[in-house]
Amino acid sequence: MTAHVIGDDAEALEVAASLAGEFRADASARDVERRLPRAELDRLSASGLLAVTVPAEHGGADVSAQTLAEVFRLLAAADASLAQIPQSHFSYVNVIRRQGTEEQQKFFFAELLAGARLGNAQSEAGTRHVRDIRTRLERRPDGGYELTGVKHYSTGALFAHWIPVLARTDDESLHVAFVPRDAPGLTVVDDWDGLGQRTTASGTVRLEGVRVPADRVLPHHLTFAGPQVHGAVAQLLHAAIDAGIAAAALAEAARFVRTKSRPWFESGVESAAEDPLLIQRFGELAIQVRSAEALLGDAARAVDAARADLTDDSAAEASIAVAAAKVVAAQAAVEVASALFEVGGTRSALNSLNLDRHWRDARTHTLHDPVRWKIQHIGRYVLNNTRPPRHGLL
Repeated sequence: MTAHVIGDDAEALEVAASLAGEFRADASARDVERRLPRAELDRLSASGLLAVTVPAEHGGADVSAQTLAEVFRLLAAADASLAQIPQSHFSYVNVIRRQGTEEQQKFFFAELLAGARLGNAQSEAGTRHVRDIRTRLERRPDGGYELTGVKHYSTGALFAHWIPVLARTDDESLHVAFVPRDAPGLTVVDDWDGLGQRTTASGTVRLEGVRVPADRVLPHHLTFAGPQVHGAVAQLLHAAIDAGIAAAALAEAARFVRTKSRPWFESGVESAAEDPLLIQRFGELAIQVRSAEALLGDAARAVDAARADLTDDSAAEASIAVAAAKVVAAQAAVEVASALFEVGGTRSALNSLNLDRHWRDARTHTLHDPVRWKIQHIGRYVLNNTRPPRHGLL
């Protein structure tokens, strides 16, 4: 593998904007055909965008959280499925950065700079809740490990070079095992059939006695032993995807009303775009999108501030700021994508136009974790100064 190495934040944003323009052209067709974006992901790898958070001392651009969030927002506005695929990639780059040994960092950061993609094998179905991880990482006599379990919603795994797998060791502590995509005993099943995010290939990973060397295992439980922004960064990227979906839906709605809609006969105007009631509604929707984008930027700055001076208080501020951004972005994505049909009228519902992909993507992606709990944590923080929990989802 070879990849371009991006030098700084400005270049990262320039590359992201350029790729988004490319990816937007066939996004609807990929959704309709459930055509997996393998070529597009190869372009993403070759561009160097997947290595922009590699630390400077290892040759990376080490971009800010603000830049990374904008990269994801740009990509999601072009193709929400494609943007979601590398979300876990960046989360596990952070795990390597925080918990990897010097040798592990040297190895994996070199892989990333060469264009390697990290997938994910985290969630499990049929367990008590999302943190009930039952995949086992058992010690072998040679000092290595053996990995056994079944994972679901494994976005990115099908396209990955390395698949980080969450598993518990004999003492029940949580670890991440980095497994090559072609490892014996590892099977990735393309069985994702969601109504939205259709081309993320968020299917099943099966692990049957997969051998893992000790130097490919990192102690993830230590990530949450002190103040951290691991969860805040992961959630920030989810919020960026939702904000991107909302922006795309608003732009699509405006194009449709300007070019394809007829004015309602009672409006007395010549074009739908002159209808004062539609103008009012577009103003309301634009405020929602702008609010989501503003809170996204605010949250990213809070994450950057916490990284610069990581304390219990700064980490809490970052998590609360990200939670607020995620709530508003999720609400904006669902409402604006739905309102597209309200303002577009009957013709906008034609299957051939595939405008429902924005709503389907929004409705599916915003189910990742419930925003109602984020509102709870925000309320507790504001009212009682209760810091949010350190569980990686806030």
